[in-house]
Formats: sequence, C-alpha cells, structure tokens
Amino acid sequence: MEMEQTWRWYGPSDPVTLADIRQAGATGIVTALHEIPIGEVWTEEALLERKKLIERDDKNPLRSRGLTWSVIESIPVHEDIKQGKPNRDEWIDKYKQSIRNVGKVGIPVITYNWMPVVDWTRTNLALELEDGARALAFDFPEYVAFDLYMLQRPGAEKEYSDEIKDAAKARFESMNDEERYVLQKNIIAGLPGGQEGYTLDEFRERLANYDSIDDTKYRQNLRYFLEQIIPVAIESDVRMAIHPDDPPISLFGLPRVVSTEADLQYITNIYNSVYNGLCICTGSLGVRPDNDLTGIVERLGDKINFLHLRSTQRDPMGSFHEASHLRGDVPMYQVMVAVLKEQKRRHAANRRDEQIPMRADHGHTILDDLKKKTNPGYSAIGLLRGMAELRGLEMGILNSGVIYNN
Repeated sequence: MEMEQTWRWYGPSDPVTLADIRQAGATGIVTALHEIPIGEVWTEEALLERKKLIERDDKNPLRSRGLTWSVIESIPVHEDIKQGKPNRDEWIDKYKQSIRNVGKVGIPVITYNWMPVVDWTRTNLALELEDGARALAFDFPEYVAFDLYMLQRPGAEKEYSDEIKDAAKARFESMNDEERYVLQKNIIAGLPGGQEGYTLDEFRERLANYDSIDDTKYRQNLRYFLEQIIPVAIESDVRMAIHPDDPPISLFGLPRVVSTEADLQYITNIYNSVYNGLCICTGSLGVRPDNDLTGIVERLGDKINFLHLRSTQRDPMGSFHEASHLRGDVPMYQVMVAVLKEQKRRHAANRRDEQIPMRADHGHTILDDLKKKTNPGYSAIGLLRGMAELRGLEMGILNSGVIYNN
C-alpha cells in the first residue's frame, strides 16, 4: 500500500491554491487555523468551516474537491505550558478542548512541537545553489554571529569553540547593515508554520524565561503535558504526533529534548499508545550525523503518525542546507523501505492507521516560482518536484517486491 500523499497548505492566503495541490496529485491537506491566537480553543465551528473549504468544491458545494483534511499542523503549545508556570493547567484545558473538537469533526492527526521560544530556524531563506535554485539554509557561523554580536546573549561566548567564534566574527564583519537586518529577521521574525515573531528586546525577554529551565526540567514539563492530554486524545480518536527540534541542537542556550532517538523513545514511553506518537521529519533528525534514520523508523515505526520527507546536506562546521529530496545526507531509499515495511505490519495487524500520511517538505524554489512571491520552502513547483521524486521512489520500491519478499 502506498503512503497517503499530503501537502502543507497555509490557508486561503497561500499563493498555492487547493486547486494547485489537487493537480499536483496530493489527496490530503495539512494545515492549521493560523488566525487563532496561540493557546486559545479551536472551536468546532471554525474547524468545520475550514474543513468544508478544503473538502468541498467552492463552485459546487455538493461536489467533493477530492481532498481531505488529513493532518493538523500544528496546534501550538502555549509557552506557559512549556515553562511549567502555575497557570499551565488553564492552557492545557483549552488544548484538551481543541483536541475534543478536532475529534468531533473527524481530523485524525494533530502535529505539534516542543521547541521553546523559536520554531524551526534558518539563517538564509534563499541560498542560491549551483543550478540556480534557491534553498533554505542554516549557517552555523552566521547564527553564532547573531548570538554574539547582535543579540549579545550573556555567557554565549563560553558555548562555542574558538574556531567557530573566529568564523562568526569574520562573517559578522563582512556583513553590511542590510545583511545583518535580514539575518535578524530570518531568525526571529517568524517563519511559515510559526505564529510569533520578535524584536531583539522581546526575544531577550523570552529567553530570560528559560534561565532556570534545563533539559531535565523541560522533559518533566513535557511529561506533565502528555499525561494530561493523551487520555483526551484517546477518547477523541485523535493521534498526536510530536515534531523533532529543527535544527536538533540547542539554540541560544535553550533546552532541546526532541532531537535524538533517545529523546523520541523517552517521549513514547511516557504514555505507551499510538495516540502518543511521532512526526518523523527526516530533514530535522538528519542534521545530526548520530541519528540513525532508518533504525529510528524500524524501531519506533509503530508510533509514527506523520512523516515529513526531505533531505539536508551537512558540512563540518555544523551548517546545513535543504538538499533535493533524493540527495543529501538522508538515506531516503532505506528510510522509505522501512516505512513501507511498517505499513505492511500494520496491514497484517488490521490497524486502522495502516496508511501513514507523508508530505514532501521544504522544496527548492525553482523555475517560474523564482519570479513569484512564495512561502520559503513551500513554493508549488519545488514541492511538486519533491513529491514526484518521492512518488517515483515509492512506486519503484513497491514494484520491486522488496517489501513483500521480506
């Protein structure tokens, strides 16, 4: 059985339309109610309205558009919950109600993340590659230059090697004011999928809230959150899927607890249920060379509720950029074989969730999209290329017999 092919859609204002997505061959939509403030309840009415927009032809509401709202990405977790503040139960109660409402309208998966303060982070949203395509990138010396010389975070210089600090200083001194502004904007002004952006002073204030929260405390706060919400997810028949840290390293001295296989194992052990599951993002986890991506899928496959398939290319300095989907450091063939074998096991076990939703993630900006306004990493043609490559790889594997002969 093929995986369910889905597409990230940023709502009615997305330059990529639902008609575009349908023509690309996807059948599932991955989206969120970005207009709802973080922490507030997603009402049944708002969910139904968006679901109808996705699934029903706007010219003929009685006719299906051929799309299904398959995954919510994401319902953000309020910072007071992450920090374990005294009022966290009030925010958790709202999160529970959102889960209940999602279950009532029949959306099977909710993705969320546990990254503090900043969501996925890049220093460059339009790195020009050799072929003229543009890609998302994280340049570690540039990030350190921002941390040391623009943010001026106290004690930050103790966290980096002399080699990295020398490279960061050279990088900072080579940038003009406009380049420094763009770097700041890329890191803290908010990226697609995130709902918050900050000024430098606001960012410093947010970081200060974590001065007394280390990885151990942060894991305890995650455990508390999951012990509260997973029973509601089970009752509502909504499978939760936590997304890995992106990148899977500590940023700005903040705790990071969803970066390694050990982290993922800890999380799934908190509440041993398919409803306490994972969003395996091969690009995020693949930034760390010590993450065995194929092994992660093989060992934790029964807890995978969603897949982001993309590849990253690392360098020795700790930088990386988004590679094309079948290149880079991610062993995409081996990963996909492991995923399809997991689906085979689910089929044999008569699991209702045997077909795992996946989406091509973070495509390059190419061809006509280079001349258009697009969401970084989510231009139509680049994602279409990624989806086509993954679709072809999947078909080749299924037709080869390797899944059914083993």
